[in-house]
Amino acid sequence: MKMRYFAFFLAGISTVASGQSNYAPLNDDYYHLLDRYEIRAGRVFDEIFTSAKPYKRSDIAHYLDTVASLGLFESQSDAFNNEYFRNDNWEWARPETNESRKPWFNTFYKKKSDLFYVDQPDFDLHVNPVLFVGVGTDSELDEPVFYNTRGVEVRGMVDHKVGFYTYFTDNQARLPSYVQQYQSQYWVIPHEGFWKRYGNGGVDFLQARGYITFDATEHINVQFGYDRFFYGNGVRSLILSDFPPPAFFLKGAVKVWKLNYVFSLSQIKADAPGSANGSGVNFMGNPNKFTAFHHLSLNIGRKVNIGLFESIIFSTDDTTGTGEFEFSYLNPIIFFRAIEQQNGSSDNVLLGLDFKVNAIRDISFYGQLMLDEFLLENLREGSGWWANKWALQLGAKYIDALGISNLDLQLEGNLIRPYAYSHNTSFGSYSSFLQPMAHPLGANLKEVIGIARYQPLPRLTLKGVASITHVGRDDVDENWGGDILKLNNTREREYGNEIAQGNLNKIYYLSFTASWMARHNLFIDGHFVARRSKSMQTIFDNETYLASLALRWNIARRDYHF
Repeated sequence: MKMRYFAFFLAGISTVASGQSNYAPLNDDYYHLLDRYEIRAGRVFDEIFTSAKPYKRSDIAHYLDTVASLGLFESQSDAFNNEYFRNDNWEWARPETNESRKPWFNTFYKKKSDLFYVDQPDFDLHVNPVLFVGVGTDSELDEPVFYNTRGVEVRGMVDHKVGFYTYFTDNQARLPSYVQQYQSQYWVIPHEGFWKRYGNGGVDFLQARGYITFDATEHINVQFGYDRFFYGNGVRSLILSDFPPPAFFLKGAVKVWKLNYVFSLSQIKADAPGSANGSGVNFMGNPNKFTAFHHLSLNIGRKVNIGLFESIIFSTDDTTGTGEFEFSYLNPIIFFRAIEQQNGSSDNVLLGLDFKVNAIRDISFYGQLMLDEFLLENLREGSGWWANKWALQLGAKYIDALGISNLDLQLEGNLIRPYAYSHNTSFGSYSSFLQPMAHPLGANLKEVIGIARYQPLPRLTLKGVASITHVGRDDVDENWGGDILKLNNTREREYGNEIAQGNLNKIYYLSFTASWMARHNLFIDGHFVARRSKSMQTIFDNETYLASLALRWNIARRDYHF
């Protein structure tokens, strides 16, 4: 079943398109530097809604103007960040600081941020190279780890009515040992789709993302393409994260007054057969499933943002499911659960909320609650009923901590009940290409994460991450609720279920990264990871020390934090 079932929406809407903006690609470091100024102000802004990422570049430019008017770019590093973001979104911000003193051959890098550009009233174009080359050592591997990514990124606008974005890279890598262990579970690579074996223990894969976008009205934006998203203010998202590979989607967003509403429908892969040699080739095509997603975010007063979400997974290829495309899920303003019950379907529905409170200047509290299935009566009894499937996140951010400029601290806790995100049909789990769409480790876990970020010099950023995770694993022919791909009707017991039950796996993770921006979006990264996984199961009992050095150009840093 193809996305043609909802593509017809484009034809009707595009005829009234009036203007548009591309989106800044997902990048945790990039978005943290943006979000910190809202927290510094001690209030919520209407220009961007931080729980729904990515952001439109035009909104970023307006947001920077608001931040500047409040005098929040105080330190030398903050002033540098302001200039960096304006240069990076110059088609909207129009800074004078983006002009290059010595363009290459009087043609390339006339702007600091773009290899090549066109800036005409009816046509806007930005072309940039993508490069990520790095090498390092892993205490568990005889051969060095390495990364070799080359590609191109192109964005632009036509007639200021239709925008476009495309990103393409060719990649070869030898991944860290603990990532290879993850890979061997289902023969998939975290964050990626189709792959094949490369050399001695390496992998080879392509990554492509792209979309078109336009504003149907002043307040309604439509996107159609192939990409990924992130919802939440934390390190993890218990709603929808960017952990799985990009997917084919149609998204509509309404941002008006103090409201931001998003509806998206995505075609994702329900299965991904593979082996030690790479992804399998299915000439009939890998089976599909779909996710329909609603997220409504509301700013309440000057301090609080509340978001409500609903997501449903359904499949046309699953013989144990409905067997047909549910057109009723195309309705962008309806309660999915009611449709699912009325149709008598076995689709997987998740509900929940997120919140953010910028309580006082420099301090923000945030969280998420996800409900898969839930009965309050059983929760009160404390019986550990298997179907009370929920996930909870609580976190806090402290900006310019202890009065030190550009020192930002973050603390986050996550709890996920056994069997959350799983389903009783083979294609009903909350996963894409056999990878969880929320937390990377699936479910049946508890976790604490601490992050310290420091920008002592404008071009230098230091970042430390520490986390402790307890996750329950399965022995052969067991299902204690951590593996969301297993049918939950194969559960071990009805009652007495507890978080991290089964074979306890304790994961201790510590990393340190130093990034130097040599020129616009060109970084030199030094990275160190110490990871200890303790378990009675040999496969999950290991210790890894990883050190690497990389050159990164117009691409987010690769992060395997799980």
